[in-house]
Amino acid sequence: MNPPGFIYQDEDPLLGPLVRYLRRHPKRIVFPDGQDLRVLRAAAELARLEAVAPVLLGNRVAIQSLAREQGIKLDFVGIIDPEASHDFERFCELYRKVSRYRKAGAVDPREVMSQPGYFAAMMLQYGYADGAVGGNQMIPAAWFRALQHLIRKLPGIDAVSSCAPLRLPDRPEIGCGGTLVLADCAVIPSPTVSQLAMIAVESAKVAAALLPERPRVAMVSFSTRGSATHAAVQKVAAATGLAREYLRSQRIDAEIDGELEIDAALDPETARIKAPGSPLGGRANVLVFPDLDAAHSAFKLLECTARAQSAGQQILGLARPAAQVSRGASWGAVFAAALATAMRAVSFRSLIENERG
Repeated sequence: MNPPGFIYQDEDPLLGPLVRYLRRHPKRIVFPDGQDLRVLRAAAELARLEAVAPVLLGNRVAIQSLAREQGIKLDFVGIIDPEASHDFERFCELYRKVSRYRKAGAVDPREVMSQPGYFAAMMLQYGYADGAVGGNQMIPAAWFRALQHLIRKLPGIDAVSSCAPLRLPDRPEIGCGGTLVLADCAVIPSPTVSQLAMIAVESAKVAAALLPERPRVAMVSFSTRGSATHAAVQKVAAATGLAREYLRSQRIDAEIDGELEIDAALDPETARIKAPGSPLGGRANVLVFPDLDAAHSAFKLLECTARAQSAGQQILGLARPAAQVSRGASWGAVFAAALATAMRAVSFRSLIENERG
């Protein structure tokens, strides 16, 4: 986890390249939990670096007062009070249409749009922002609910999931220079074979956007190449085969192998013994776990014991990029999540333009 005194450095192997790229292609990232000191610090740093154009949602007076008290400069940081916004009535009308279409029932649009999570999701869906980072003050379910209610899924996606980019500062030999992408750490408790395959494909896309090398996806199990026989192992093996088909059909340049134990996925010598001929060669940079119990536990274990630095839970399967950060996240994690989301927005831009075209 990023310590309270986290300071960004240009030589950071994960964030440095993202900042340098985004300075040429800055994106608008909206933060629904804008009245949070961690968000203020992250937004000020993002604006100072000219990598992201932050937009904070919340009471303008309260946000500005907190910033003054803490000596934080919010130059070039946007602040929107949802109910006082010029777009509030327009968003309410758009929500009425969404509610009718989805048969959501007689819900007061003004009551819904006054909630920062829904207002942020509406901004994202209709192009008022390029990405969103939330969850630092609201429970994860509330943030996911707002996003799934208002933002369309990608074609062929039947369920939203997530992946978590993690930087291991003390282990540069792991993954891509010490960076791993773990999935699904936040959303689907027990994914089906097809969902697990899609999680692998969407996580590979995130890795391709964030890392300077080809995604190498390991489908994690307690078995390596049939060393154990169990329905859970067969599920991972089947998902691996299906994910390979998806990668080929979508022409995604990534390697995938499974089922693999963690050591066979991350250690070249162990891979040579347990999985000879594996295309990953023990150098996986994406780990797809069989269920939420395993993925979330691995994520928290690395944070607590290996000083892993999180870039949030990048939400997969939606037609717009968004991320969820933990209520216990540091401001450095909010900062990293915003950079990762902005970088994903670069690739999403061409998809949006194709929709409009």
